[in-house]
Amino acid sequence: MTAPGSALRRPQTWATVILLVALATLLPRIASPTSVVIAVRGAASLLIVAHSAGLSMSALGIARADLGRGARWAAVIIAIVSVGYVILALIPATRSVVFGDNRVPTSTSAILVQVFVVIPLQTVLLEEVAFRGVLWGLVRHHHRALTATIWSSLLFGLWHVLPALGFAGARTDVAGEVGTEGIVLGTVVLTMLAGVVLCELRRRSGSLLAPMGLHWATNAIGLLAAAAVAGHL
Repeated sequence: MTAPGSALRRPQTWATVILLVALATLLPRIASPTSVVIAVRGAASLLIVAHSAGLSMSALGIARADLGRGARWAAVIIAIVSVGYVILALIPATRSVVFGDNRVPTSTSAILVQVFVVIPLQTVLLEEVAFRGVLWGLVRHHHRALTATIWSSLLFGLWHVLPALGFAGARTDVAGEVGTEGIVLGTVVLTMLAGVVLCELRRRSGSLLAPMGLHWATNAIGLLAAAAVAGHL
């Protein structure tokens, strides 16, 4: 274990942060499929940065030996999340609150593209490689897992500032109640907490597939449930 802060002084750590800032600024301004291509290339670039820092496949959560265990974790998580969304959709008190986002696509083809292309590649692959793979691995290489989780989760929360602003514009009913600032602050805090859970899944399973499963299920199954509630499926 090296001196505190040593990982944060490494050029690869700063290169990761700078690349993430660039992607966070760029991706919301570009439509798919271009945004998907950029996200995949961004994930590949981050892995190159990690390789230059000497991180192993195991340190990044993508070792072949750990994929089976990670896949089993992911399968169980996806099943649990799916059941949870079905229950929320069946309860009138939670249906409109949870599934009232007017950004849900109205065509089946657009929904399927989101669920099976945009969410897994632009959102899940990029963010899990970035935050639970490369960033977590870089800090964990020099410090305790708790330190890696704190830094990864903090930056994961800040990553969601621009999406929160987009949500505030789409959900004017919520923005009218808590204000745009409240939505942004709430989103950052909630995604930081989600980041802690995702980091813990990655740590316990030893594989990125476990947090990827939760991340995809939360977004994709949630979108499918919202589309079903809105009558688009």
